[in-house]
Amino acid sequence: MRMVHPRRATGPLALLALLGALAGTVGLGLAGWLVGAAGGLVVNVLLARALARHGDGRLGPADRITLTRSTLTCGVAALTADSFLAPAAVRTLVALSVVALLLDAVDGRVARRTGTVSALGARFDMEADAYLILVLGVYVSAAVAPWVLAIGLARYALLGAGRLLPWLRESTPPRYWAKVVAATQGAVLTCAAAGVLPGRWTEVALAVALVLLAESFGREIWTLWHARSAGRSLVVAVVPWRG
Repeated sequence: MRMVHPRRATGPLALLALLGALAGTVGLGLAGWLVGAAGGLVVNVLLARALARHGDGRLGPADRITLTRSTLTCGVAALTADSFLAPAAVRTLVALSVVALLLDAVDGRVARRTGTVSALGARFDMEADAYLILVLGVYVSAAVAPWVLAIGLARYALLGAGRLLPWLRESTPPRYWAKVVAATQGAVLTCAAAGVLPGRWTEVALAVALVLLAESFGREIWTLWHARSAGRSLVVAVVPWRG
């Protein structure tokens, strides 16, 4: 299995190229540059640390696609930051989001076809989803309603709760429904950012997405609580799907 060493990874260079392209087309202010670059730095540092701990220091083909998704999300974050200071480049923001969402269906297929499915890759995929949902949640909450931010913060609130309640940090068996719900959040938030529906229907769609997210997270928490009460650990296997 041939993979690419992170030292040869083009993530940081690709991000700089993307930010430069945004600056030269729709325009990118200082806030956009700072937020986009900071997001890319965090993504690449965390990925390098995860590879050092759990992998062999190399990126697989599917991981590189997931890294591309995260890079596009950094571009969305940059445009979102600028939108608080100047008119938003909505079409570009939506276009980057759509490409990131489409690639979400590609990395899993690549992982399966190349036989490179791994727990690390699945976690990277999940965090890339959460990052895009967070950024879109920030943008849409400012444009539609503040409560929408709850969609973007839900994943990170659960991680924060795990700091206080260690049993919440346990892994649960992968559920395809959870992946469907995550994809739904991204799709609904992107549609809301694009303004393709009337205001009232946009709020209804966002509310339904939030309910689905609450149900999915609630089921995960219940599974972990039940396992804790029964005094057993959940057995988590790497499944042949991701994305």
